[in-house]
Amino acid sequence: MAKHARKFNRTMGRRKSFLQGLANNLIMKEKISTTVARAKEIRPMVERMVSIGKKQQLASLRSLIAKLPKEAASKVYYEISPRYQSRAGGYLRITKLAKARKRDAAPMAVIEFVK
Repeated sequence: MAKHARKFNRTMGRRKSFLQGLANNLIMKEKISTTVARAKEIRPMVERMVSIGKKQQLASLRSLIAKLPKEAASKVYYEISPRYQSRAGGYLRITKLAKARKRDAAPMAVIEFVK
């Protein structure tokens, strides 16, 4: 995480768990709609995980399993990372949506893997 990361009004442990859950959802669905702040916060995490998976070594698979649930880690390692072998980076795209969230007017975005 960055030195000045967003806190999302959570303590450190809950924030880490919250971001891991968001990353897990993004990996499993490959496209999610969330707030702009959340999308910007999970983007570097997930891109780093894809870069780790691109090494295609047992150590990288174990590193992913330590950071994600087993299903998501294996999906990154076996499906998502091989897609981007020739790509140097920038595996995710954040597209801001025109409509804000209704209850609190938070700006919304779609975060998805680049095809």
